[in-house]
Amino acid sequence: MSEQLLSDLTVFVLAVLVGFEVIGKVPSTLHTPLMSGTNAIHGVVLVGALLIASTADDLLSYVLAFVAVAFAAMNVTGGYVVTDRMLGMFRRRREPVTQKGSRP
Repeated sequence: MSEQLLSDLTVFVLAVLVGFEVIGKVPSTLHTPLMSGTNAIHGVVLVGALLIASTADDLLSYVLAFVAVAFAAMNVTGGYVVTDRMLGMFRRRREPVTQKGSRP
């Protein structure tokens, strides 16, 4: 096992532990807003997939790059859609307009 691989695995394991600990401390009512915001921020994954696609040179690389870009785009779009729906839940609804003198 090379030293670089061991270093990468250490960073990965520490990131998993820190992420698990941070998410475990968030109240359950905030999980959905946190996850939708996180999905929207995952635009960096889309950028990474596009960078990988730019270096593809054979059919397998093209297919994998296309799948990576498609999934990253769906993740970002889904994050924005879920965030928009959640924000819509906090908007005030318009009250029905009543004619003067009539009761709703």
